[in-house]
Amino acid sequence: MDNISIAGVPEHFNLPWHLSIDNGEFNAQGINLTWTDVPEGTGKLCQMLRDGETDIAVILTEGIVKDITAGNPSKIVQIYVQSPLIWGIHVAANSPYQKTDDLENKIVAISRYGSGSHLMAYVHAQDEKWNTANLRFEVVNTLDGAIAALTEGRADYFMWERFMTKPIVDKGIFRRVGDCPTPWPSFVIAVRNEVLQNKGEAIAKVLEVINNKTLNFKQIPNIDQTLAERYGQKIDDINEWLKLTRWSQTKPDKITFDNIQDQLLELGITDKKIPFENLAP
Repeated sequence: MDNISIAGVPEHFNLPWHLSIDNGEFNAQGINLTWTDVPEGTGKLCQMLRDGETDIAVILTEGIVKDITAGNPSKIVQIYVQSPLIWGIHVAANSPYQKTDDLENKIVAISRYGSGSHLMAYVHAQDEKWNTANLRFEVVNTLDGAIAALTEGRADYFMWERFMTKPIVDKGIFRRVGDCPTPWPSFVIAVRNEVLQNKGEAIAKVLEVINNKTLNFKQIPNIDQTLAERYGQKIDDINEWLKLTRWSQTKPDKITFDNIQDQLLELGITDKKIPFENLAP
């Protein structure tokens, strides 16, 4: 058996991995795949790849492109979710802010620097034609940390995946004042270069298994019920999310990722552009 470790956020996008592990589909291919939930998100996942704490990361596109540009010794082997990630823009329920216009020059809660919540604050600010140099941040690590920071007034707003945050809105802890979809595919699969070199065949089998799962994921009987129960969601919200979400089984292409790099450069998130072959094998 090839022992391979994988990490990702504990969100509904990653249920196909858990179902495939639970059903023994990786074991049947001679792979012992061990999953680690990382609630801190993309910044932590990038660090785990750098430190060799995980072989594979299911990770936000903008975060891993930025980190590979900055020297992360990994490659993007596949697009995992093609559809944009819809970031909800949230304030505390008792906040005086009623619309996104009210948030200019206010403090953004982020899970950590280099995370999606950090990078998407720049995307949103540019969309609003704000001066991104004026963005200020409060590091909160996790969703629970964001709840505390907004409730206590240490930060003014927080951007997180809209549907995962919906139960917190429903409970009256957050209010959602807007949305900001990513201008690129939301999730990719990244693998450390060392693992690609030493276990390339095993990685190919991992991708084959997960692609077979995501191809027919929406047709799994009662999958909406399974998702709702596992992630504490309302069934109507899950069905709306399923309609909006498109998994991918395709490799990264040069045109798409050159465009992503151009956008990150323009936003000031990265300070250089690297050759496509440094991003993808």
